[in-house]
Amino acid sequence: MKFRSNPAQIKGSIAPLMSPFTADGAVDHAGLVNLVNWQLASGTHGISIGGSTGEPSSQTIAERADAIRTVAAAIDDRVPFMPGTGSAKLDETLELTAAAQDAGVDAALIITPYYARPTQEALYVWYKTVAEEFPDLPIVAYNVPSRTAVDIGPETIARLYRDFDNFVGVKETTKDFEHFSRVLQLCGPDLLVWSGIELLCLPLLALGGVGYISATSNIAPVAHVEMYNAWIEGDIERAREIHYGLHPLVDLLFVETNPAPGKWVLEQRGLIASGFVRPPLITPTPEGIEKMTRLLAAGEKYLSPVDGFTVKGA
Repeated sequence: MKFRSNPAQIKGSIAPLMSPFTADGAVDHAGLVNLVNWQLASGTHGISIGGSTGEPSSQTIAERADAIRTVAAAIDDRVPFMPGTGSAKLDETLELTAAAQDAGVDAALIITPYYARPTQEALYVWYKTVAEEFPDLPIVAYNVPSRTAVDIGPETIARLYRDFDNFVGVKETTKDFEHFSRVLQLCGPDLLVWSGIELLCLPLLALGGVGYISATSNIAPVAHVEMYNAWIEGDIERAREIHYGLHPLVDLLFVETNPAPGKWVLEQRGLIASGFVRPPLITPTPEGIEKMTRLLAAGEKYLSPVDGFTVKGA
C-alpha cells in the first residue's frame, strides 16, 4: 500500500495483465508472477489485473482474490497496484474489494455493473456505497460501455468526485473522445483519468490524462513506457512515432475477442505456458492466427525482449 496515500502516483503505463491459465483451465499463479516480473523489468509504471483483459467474469471471487494476493506479493510495493475488484453484484464487489484492501493494494478499479443497465442515479448509489464502505481506499471507476452496456456520464463522475474524497479517478474505455474532455472539464485537472482505449492513450495525455491502462502493454510494455516518458519529456515526435508504430499490435489484439489473441502472442513468445482462455471465449481460429502472424511481423519492432522470462513448457 505504498502508494495508497497518494494515488496521483498511479500514472504512466499501467499494464492490465492477462490471466494465465494452465492447459486444463486452472489459474496459473507461477505464470502470473512471471508476467509481473517481466513487466517490472520492462519498466512498467504500474500493474492492474481483473479488468476485461483478465477474464474476470469467468473466474470466481475466490480465484480473483487469490490472484490479487499473488500479484501484490510479487510487486512488493515496487510500483502501484490497482486491481479490478468489481462485479455485476454488489456483495461480490464489496467482498473482493475488501480482500484487495487487506492485500495492500493502492487503489481499487470498480467496473460499472454490467447487463443490468442501471440509470445514472443508480450508478451514483453504486459507487457511493463502495466509497463509503472503504473510506481509506482510493476508488476508481472503470467505464467500459462496450462490455457493460452502460456509460457512466461525465456529470455522474463529477458528482462522485465532489462528494467523496476517496473517489479519485476513472479509467475511460470509450471511443467517445468528447466524453474524456467533458469529464476533465467538469472535474478539473486533479481528477485522475487513464485511457483504456489503445489508440487514445497518447491523445488523452494532451487533455490532462495521467496515463493509460492499455491491453497492448501486455506484449509491448517497453514501447508503452517509452511513449509516456517521451510525452512527459516533451519529445512529442518520438511519442507519436511509437503511437503509430503500435498500430499493428493493437489491431492484432482485436483480430478476435481480447484477450485470446494476446495470450496467443504470450504463449508463442514463451512468457506463459498456455494460451488457454475460459469459455465463452475460444483460442484463436486458424484464420485469426494467419492475420495475427502478419500483424505480429508488422509490429515486431515494438515487441519487448523476453530474455530471462521464458517459462518451461511454453
